[in-house]
Amino acid sequence: VQLQASGGGLVQAGGSLRLSCAASGRTVNRYNMGWFRQAPGKEREFVAAINYWTGGSIAYYSDSVRGRFTISRDNAENTVYLQMNSLKPEDTAVYYCAADPKGSRSDIHLRTSYEYWGQGTQVTVSS
Repeated sequence: VQLQASGGGLVQAGGSLRLSCAASGRTVNRYNMGWFRQAPGKEREFVAAINYWTGGSIAYYSDSVRGRFTISRDNAENTVYLQMNSLKPEDTAVYYCAADPKGSRSDIHLRTSYEYWGQGTQVTVSS
């Protein structure tokens, strides 16, 4: 599975961006899909994930983005999205999408649950 993340850029605080993650090589409609981010000097951290076992109807968020970010998936397009609203300077990071073919349930927020990773897209939020 190859994952291609796109949609990053420079935005002012309070603005919005929508990230896309297009999968190729295999259909990912039975994979959990996640977004993680890594700021300079920090570890990669969980942002959001969406399950597969209920048709992708359950979304998970970190406390820092809940209420501002929305993850969704379009299985027909083999693509996952991250809509980011009310962006803050602390959201600045490289954002990575990831795929979990095992469909982990209790560990959907862990980096170690994900086998496939995209190359990352830079999001910069200016104050």
